[in-house]
Amino acid sequence: MSHLEPVCDQALAPSRPPIVVMGMALPALFAGAGERDAIRVAEFFAAQIRNANTRRAYLRAVTDFSNFCESRGLIDLDQVQPLHVAAWVEIQLKSYSKPTVKQQLAAVRMLFDWLVVGQVVRSNAASSVRGPKHSVKRGKTPVLDAESTRQLLDSIECDTDIGRRDRALIGLMVYTFARIGAAVQMKVGDYFFQGHRACVRLHEKGGKEHEMPVHHALHDLLEAYLTQAGLKGSNGPLFQSVAGRTGNLNGNPMSQSDAWNMLQRRALAAELRTRVTNHTFRATGITEYLLAGGKVEIAQRMANHESSRTTGLYDRRPDIVALDEIERIRI
Repeated sequence: MSHLEPVCDQALAPSRPPIVVMGMALPALFAGAGERDAIRVAEFFAAQIRNANTRRAYLRAVTDFSNFCESRGLIDLDQVQPLHVAAWVEIQLKSYSKPTVKQQLAAVRMLFDWLVVGQVVRSNAASSVRGPKHSVKRGKTPVLDAESTRQLLDSIECDTDIGRRDRALIGLMVYTFARIGAAVQMKVGDYFFQGHRACVRLHEKGGKEHEMPVHHALHDLLEAYLTQAGLKGSNGPLFQSVAGRTGNLNGNPMSQSDAWNMLQRRALAAELRTRVTNHTFRATGITEYLLAGGKVEIAQRMANHESSRTTGLYDRRPDIVALDEIERIRI
């Protein structure tokens, strides 16, 4: 029996509902010590974390930890000890991957640091707790080869606004290595010309703007979409969602979940055998670029990665080499 199991298996107590402060639903454990402390917690999420996706993920992690503590009778932050944090990590590992648990622990640790600086708590109960070891040398994002990518694009109708939109969005991710978050944030004006060269402007994580020249095939996809949809010259979202079942663009930007649903529907219709995600086409573009003789350092710059190691996670050339070697076995 693990030495953490007695902590994990303590009698459960009902958790309190979240407390709303500054328009945010905060976990009761972190917001229940008084208005000043609750505001300090809200400031952590509102002021310290600028990325909306990270903010949601950190708030979920902190809420989960709060519920764990309250269900074990811990209703005051000063009662929380490293052993409780370690027990929570053990429980999370039963339901989540190691990278997710590492992120969850980082969220709790950062919040405790913020509260220590603000003199809400005396010490950081999570600072001495080690997260699960996880080393990645190969990414898990599914990648399509050039033939499958072309099969997908050719299977999408090009005589409707929705079809042209979907082709343009997939093309953007393939030819510019764009993150889906950056793609769906684009305005029509983020596709522009410098002299005779078409360019796109991507709004990346951390408030960074990243400009990329447009591949001729992507230029054709974007021009067909914008012209036929009547979006040229507008200031609205580049990739717009659809109004119900009308098939008409409604002027609102697609969300990442909209894009994911679209890709699942399109992949099914194209009879692809490979699972696709919002990141598939970023990885596909990087791999195909490198297969064509591109350089890793240039791919890193094009993908706007801070480290070439991150770019390497999207490089699936070794998979192709391994398959070629396996085929040498002739029986």
